[in-house]
Amino acid sequence: MYALQYMAAALYLATGVAAVLGLALPAPKVLHGARWGLLLGAAVQFAAFATLHRLDPAPSLTDLGYAVAVMSWLAVLFTLLLLARIRLPGFVTPVAFVAFLATFGATLHRPDVIAEQTGTTIPHAHVLLASAGLAALGVAGLAGFFFLIEHRSLKKRRSVARRVAMPSLEALDRVNRVALSMGFPLLSLGVITGALWLDARSGSLWSGSLHETWMLIAWLIYLGLVVLRFVGKQGARQAAASAVAGFSFLIFAVLGAGVVS
Repeated sequence: MYALQYMAAALYLATGVAAVLGLALPAPKVLHGARWGLLLGAAVQFAAFATLHRLDPAPSLTDLGYAVAVMSWLAVLFTLLLLARIRLPGFVTPVAFVAFLATFGATLHRPDVIAEQTGTTIPHAHVLLASAGLAALGVAGLAGFFFLIEHRSLKKRRSVARRVAMPSLEALDRVNRVALSMGFPLLSLGVITGALWLDARSGSLWSGSLHETWMLIAWLIYLGLVVLRFVGKQGARQAAASAVAGFSFLIFAVLGAGVVS
């Protein structure tokens, strides 16, 4: 299983390097090959997840290291789906490097005990739904970050002289919209299943922990962003900045506050 994880991490790293070279040269064929590398890495990583039960002790997807790896894998799949419909030069590079770090990090973190069991599938459902929501919202944040860079470049009229191709503002705004419309419902289901998991463990839907409090605040922030984006007709640049800020806060709520608590 760990051999497959190492292989997936190596494929992601090679894909990231190839994508950088494809953008810098520029070399469209290398960029196209990088997409196939991303797909191959995702396939190998899926095979690694499928063999988790063979380990002794058998780790759980609720383990932080594996949860982050699952989130990055889902982000790769979501990115591949977007790349099949939208032209996004430069998007493969950061996704591949993040996937490499998450996958390689999971190989360094090997839990010594089996994760707590509740007799239900709720814990794994929570991790999968929350990870899918985080992955989609992370892609929205990445699209927002690219949008702000491209918008700034266009304002300063640098785009003509620049050699590295970037996605168009329209494509990035579309990615932001699609990712937010998918990520928020998945995140909401992750919050609901998290409450059900807590109820199965302690008999209460809310414990008042620091992690839960910040997670609820992050969910409310995204609820506001969804309303602004789809009801309030928020502008593309404002939506891009909101996506970056929202995901930054969400990562703190999930990882930062979770570690502190």
